[in-house]
Order: sequence, then structure tokens, then C-alpha cells
Amino acid sequence: MDASEIVLTAEGRQKLIEELEWREGEKSREIVEHIKEARAFGDLSENAEYDAAKEEQARNAARIAEIQAILANAKDASESDQDLIVSIGSTVALVDADGEVTEVTLVGTTETNSLQHKISNESPVGRAIIGHGAGETVEVVTPSGASRVYTITKISR
Repeated sequence: MDASEIVLTAEGRQKLIEELEWREGEKSREIVEHIKEARAFGDLSENAEYDAAKEEQARNAARIAEIQAILANAKDASESDQDLIVSIGSTVALVDADGEVTEVTLVGTTETNSLQHKISNESPVGRAIIGHGAGETVEVVTPSGASRVYTITKISR
């Protein structure tokens, strides 16, 4: 898999679509209103409110362009992938050498969220488990060089 490839789950794609709609609609109207209010203060050369509103407009436009590029180029995590093999969109139960169970969901890099146990397919654990099946043991080498061994006990979608 190409390291620069962006892969989205259906949920991740939907969240980006909703953010894009919000930024192009409500957020853009709100920024235009801030700019109008700031212009009313007079001299634009020393108008901090106007400068801040224009910067916010530029940041919003940049995020809109970023989301559009992601949506245009991202591949969907295929629902047709075998459930018996770890792929993007899979929820995987891992057991370490101490018997501790960790459950993670493998997602594309733009959907990573450690609080929800969503790990990137490009992370050390993600790279190690992708393509493997239940019952297989994988070795994960962390960026610090440490090595951990996990057994995949369950794969679901």
C-alpha cells in the first residue's frame, strides 16, 4: 500500500462531507458577517477585527480545499474485503504477551483518534496487523526500536 495513499471508512468520509458542508455554508456566512462588522469600525489599515476575520476566512478556505482534495483522492475502505483478514475498517482484538487484550479499529491516517482506539494503517501496529488473520501472531517494532508481540484473537467489521 502506498504510504501517501489516503483511505477512508464510510463513517470517516461522511464526517468530512458534513464538515465541508458546514464550512461552505454556515461557517462561511458567519465569517462574511464578521468581516462586515469589522469594516463598520472604519480604517481598515489598523483594524485588528478585520484582519482577524480575513485570516479566519483564509483558514476556512484552506480547510475547504484540503477536505475537497481528501475526498477527491481518498480510496474507500472496501466492504468487500474478507472479514477474516485485517483491513482498513476492521476492529481487531489483540492480546499481548502478558495476556492484556486491546481492541483497536484500523482506519486511514485522517481518521486516527487514540481516545476512540482508532489507529492508522500507517502506524507500527497498523502496518504489522494489516493483511493478517485471526489466530496469527505479529511482531510490532516501535519507533524507539522496542519490540512487542501480539496475537490477533478477533476481527470484525
